[in-house]
Amino acid sequence: MAKDTVTIRNNTNGKEADFSLLRGTAGTPAVDIGSLHKELGAFTFDPGFMSTASCKSAITYIDGENGILLYRGYPIEQLAKNSTFLEVAYLLMNGELPSEVELSSFKGEIRQHSMIHEALRVFFNGFHYDAHPMSMMVGVMGSLSAFYHSELNMNDPEHRRISAMRMLAKVPTIAAASHRHSVGWPFIYPRLDLGYCENFMNMMFSLPGQQYIDENNYIDPIAVKALNLLFILHADHEQNASTSTVRLASSTGANPYACMAAGIAALWGPAHGGANEAVLSMLAEIGTVDRIPLYIEKAKDKNDPFRLMGFGHRVYKNFDPRATITRDTCYEVLEKFPSDDPLFELALALEEFALKDEYFIEKKLYPNVDFYSGIIYKALKIPEDMFTVMFVIARTAGWVSHWLEMMAEPGQRIGRPRQIYTGYDTRNYVDLTDR
Repeated sequence: MAKDTVTIRNNTNGKEADFSLLRGTAGTPAVDIGSLHKELGAFTFDPGFMSTASCKSAITYIDGENGILLYRGYPIEQLAKNSTFLEVAYLLMNGELPSEVELSSFKGEIRQHSMIHEALRVFFNGFHYDAHPMSMMVGVMGSLSAFYHSELNMNDPEHRRISAMRMLAKVPTIAAASHRHSVGWPFIYPRLDLGYCENFMNMMFSLPGQQYIDENNYIDPIAVKALNLLFILHADHEQNASTSTVRLASSTGANPYACMAAGIAALWGPAHGGANEAVLSMLAEIGTVDRIPLYIEKAKDKNDPFRLMGFGHRVYKNFDPRATITRDTCYEVLEKFPSDDPLFELALALEEFALKDEYFIEKKLYPNVDFYSGIIYKALKIPEDMFTVMFVIARTAGWVSHWLEMMAEPGQRIGRPRQIYTGYDTRNYVDLTDR
């Protein structure tokens, strides 16, 4: 076998061919099998794409074995400690950390695009009063193309940039409006004098007679810190289901707002963006601290349908680096915003029990970021049906970054996975009277 190639042989027809081994900056190399069918008369079969690289990307790197997550080469621990969400969003979109001037300009443009069209505000009235906020997110994000159709020339880099900025700027406004429609509250306009996280919290919780932010523009710094942290940690995560959906939709040439709507729809699934909401549902099922040992045993039983949500991760085989960061903030938030809700006591007791259990230690089933993020959001009074929406706000930064990267690549090809057909072989039509 030649250097940097892999030889594959098809024993059914005796054909053999060499395929290039592609190496990135870091991580496992990939076999370029683009000519596999032509050379050997076969396709690959990889359910869930667990062993398939669908693209080349310079945005995010994950080493699941060692618990490493890098955004544009920067360790997530450093960004979480030192950055704001908008600084990280700039990094993801542009490839480098911004200077003070660049960051100031970026923030200013985000503020200018944060308003949504008045006609779009009326659009919310078409949704049923108790519609799930995520259903509104899908519909409203997709409808943005009707308002900005004059700037949808995807061959124009400036149109692409403006589209990305609009989506990042407007998603908190749309998210807050989705919540307020679901509870029957009047919409709150974004304020140009507030930061990204502060603006969102103000649009979420202010009432005509009770403003969330006082006359001195005070908002609890612990709440802002927690939101910034969770938005940073959820901003991107390589080629996950929703990001891959955005890329696949983009490969058809669809407008960016439709592609983001597709990503939101994919994120809605409980196995993806709904995981932190599922954690609270699981805690509600457990009920009380004294029932934890029973449910721990149920989780160990492969024949029991119960699953311990918020522990372990499909990608991270050791520990989730985002969870390590989030844990301290979770305790900080709970100390700052104490509550008599027994769920918090239950959650912390479950964490302690699992971290001492030999089975969980052996299997390396540590609490992941979803376990702590759900607790933080609940402590900040974010409704449970908004948990996945919070994920959308954060992940929009990653989606638009991948979209920008993909659209700038020459020679794009439409995504077209193959299949193994398991239906009938050719058969003849039978007349209706003879069936």
